[in-house]
Amino acid sequence: MAHEMFRSAPETKAAWAALPAAVRDGVARCDAERHEAERSRVAPELGERITSPLYSVAERFASWERVVRHLEPGWTSDDFHAISAYENDLDSRDSLGPLMKGQLAEAQEGALGRLLSQLDERFVAATVPDPEHALRAWVRPTRTRPEAELGLWWKRRPVRYPWD
Repeated sequence: MAHEMFRSAPETKAAWAALPAAVRDGVARCDAERHEAERSRVAPELGERITSPLYSVAERFASWERVVRHLEPGWTSDDFHAISAYENDLDSRDSLGPLMKGQLAEAQEGALGRLLSQLDERFVAATVPDPEHALRAWVRPTRTRPEAELGLWWKRRPVRYPWD
C-alpha cells in the first residue's frame, strides 16, 4: 500500500520517512478522523471493510506532488493523468491548507510545511493565471464557495496539459 501511495511522489516519501514522532502522531489523529468520516458515508457492511482512509494525509500530499510533477516541463512518464484526477488533486490540495494550519500546525515549520510550500511554488511555475476559467467545464471546486475563497490552484491552468 505505502509503495503504491508514494509512486511518483519521492519527495513525499522522503518527508514521511523523516517525520518526528509528534508530527506522526498528529497525522495519525487526522487519518483516524478521516477514516471514520469515510466509513460513515457508506452502508455499515461496507464501512466495516474500510480498514484505512482512502484520502490519508500522506495520500493527499502524494497526490499533490504527483500532479505537480505531471505538470512540469520534462515530465516523460507513461502514467496517464485524467482530467478528473486533476480535480481530485486540487481537492487534495484544498484539504491540506486547513490541516497544516490546524491539526498539523506543529508540522508547518518542518519538512511537511516546506514540502507543501515547494510543491505550491512548483505548481505556480508550471501554470498560468486562468481568469477565463478555461477548465471549469471539467474541473469544478467540489465545495461550493465564493470565487474569492478558492485557493489559487483553482484559478490557474497548466502550461502543458498532462491529459492531452
